[in-house]
Amino acid sequence: MRHYPTDLLLAVEHVERVLSRGELPALHAALTAAGVTEPLRRFDSHQLFEGLDRLLAGVSQYPWQPLTDSNEVLETRPVGSVVLDDASAEATLRALLLAWALGNRVIVRSARPTLWSAVMAALRQAGVPLPEGEVVPPDAQVSGTPVRAPGLPLDGLLSLDCQAPWVYGLLERDHRSGISLARARSEDAAEYEDRLAAKLRYLLARARRTPHYAELPEAAGTTGLPRLPVLDKPTLEAHSLPASRDLCSGDTPTGEVLRSGATSGSPRYIVYARADWDNMVREAVPVFYELGVEPGDRIVNTLFGGGMYGGLTTTFSELSRMPVECYSTGQFVTVDDLIMLVDSFRANVVLGMPALILPLLREAKQRRPGLRLEKVIYGGTPMTETDKDWLRGELGAQVVSSILAANDGAQLGHQCAALGGTLHHVNDDYNLIEVVDEQGAPVAAGEVGELLVTCLQKFEGPLVRYRIGDMGRIFEHACACGVTGKVLEYLGRSDGLIRFKGETVLYGDLFEVLAELGVSQLQVEVATEGSKEILTIRTESPRSPDAARVRELLIAKFPVLGDYQDFDAALDLYELRVECATEGELPRNAVSGKVKTVIDRRLGVAG
Repeated sequence: MRHYPTDLLLAVEHVERVLSRGELPALHAALTAAGVTEPLRRFDSHQLFEGLDRLLAGVSQYPWQPLTDSNEVLETRPVGSVVLDDASAEATLRALLLAWALGNRVIVRSARPTLWSAVMAALRQAGVPLPEGEVVPPDAQVSGTPVRAPGLPLDGLLSLDCQAPWVYGLLERDHRSGISLARARSEDAAEYEDRLAAKLRYLLARARRTPHYAELPEAAGTTGLPRLPVLDKPTLEAHSLPASRDLCSGDTPTGEVLRSGATSGSPRYIVYARADWDNMVREAVPVFYELGVEPGDRIVNTLFGGGMYGGLTTTFSELSRMPVECYSTGQFVTVDDLIMLVDSFRANVVLGMPALILPLLREAKQRRPGLRLEKVIYGGTPMTETDKDWLRGELGAQVVSSILAANDGAQLGHQCAALGGTLHHVNDDYNLIEVVDEQGAPVAAGEVGELLVTCLQKFEGPLVRYRIGDMGRIFEHACACGVTGKVLEYLGRSDGLIRFKGETVLYGDLFEVLAELGVSQLQVEVATEGSKEILTIRTESPRSPDAARVRELLIAKFPVLGDYQDFDAALDLYELRVECATEGELPRNAVSGKVKTVIDRRLGVAG
């Protein structure tokens, strides 16, 4: 059985908590009598997390460390049995904690058996899986790796102690040549449930530090997720900044704050603590390799940025770790920029949203018929197969791949070279995705339903069973890329969120505005015609309003629907159309009699 450092962190946090409340006076007195200075400080869970996170290059990625210069991993393992000779209680305590954190069986040779039995028992009271441990007499003959820690940690800090040379005697590392993070996890199927259960235990414990999740029950692994409440958007907005601090942990502020993409109503802010941001980057770098990025690539990054929006900001952090050269133009890229970057810098990759990059590339191709691009990586909205064929045929693109992501939970899925359409590999170790019915109950494997996301590596502003407003189905797939596991077929929006010009408009907000014109039914359709994205607003009312008046009102309330755009104005990318019908003219579902509210023709399905 593999043990995980997050469980030891929870055990240390438990002892820290009870010692701070004075609930283990005998243990505190025994440690003090044995020469341990400031016993409570020796169970500083925050310092221990900081140290282990640096030592392992990611506690949440254990036992693998994804490399940044290649699509490979280092694998960390415990040495096995560790023997600690108790010459100094201060040193023995630190060695015990770090040896258990790294999954080692620990044998303490000591003349103080009562003390070390009490320490181990206190840690086990947390109720999490911990390695074996025993205390034997000082002269006992035992087998194992002898480890000796110095008397005091560096500068008295556990976080620095984790970088000391003696700690490396507690672990072994192998370079898994040719093995990606996705492949390593795929081959670790026997540990899948225990691995995710450990991540979920740690997430739920972190979540309970927030007022909103203070009474969150245990889940007992992934099969226990349905016991937990579903987090919907109204609840998230009511308990998130700026409306509330109910999802704040109270920790010292660190990291990056992003803004939600909604264009109406009050914005919502998504907090990524430093550790959360580091986890996002560590998990994203291998994803870019899976998408087709290679060392030496030269990437034009046209994702939307500014105003605390996440697309450009997150990818800037991720790509800066990789051996690639980037030109972060954001949405302000022009055709001249693109041609210059291809000609002068030999840019070979474009990253961006289809609605922006497709007309950009078509115009560039007209101006420069010999234009070639090796790779196009897109996200934000779907891309039609016709457009993909154009990229391959006209630009010679060898890679056209998609990434699913969100401000709230970062990357959700990605395509390797062997996946097409709207199929995406998922990464349960980062974002655990469930497919459920309207009541939040799991649907059968392979069935279509709403998507819930539990972010297993985001601990500030935690998201547990968050209804992201998308539809899809998940099934097992043995992919030609060598990864066997779950894939997601993404089927579009489910909750009335409309993506247009890279921003979000709420169906309900549109309907509310149009109600003053007597509109009784509203249908919104998004489609692609050539290089242009078309948003069609269809209204139904007893007395059909003037289409021009409807258009004027919508643009006044939602400027994003008008001619304004914060990228090259020379690009004709979008069009708003308004169609007004009298009552009963919009088509109804033959069974329910309902009008379809949102239709996304970019996917070829209605929502």
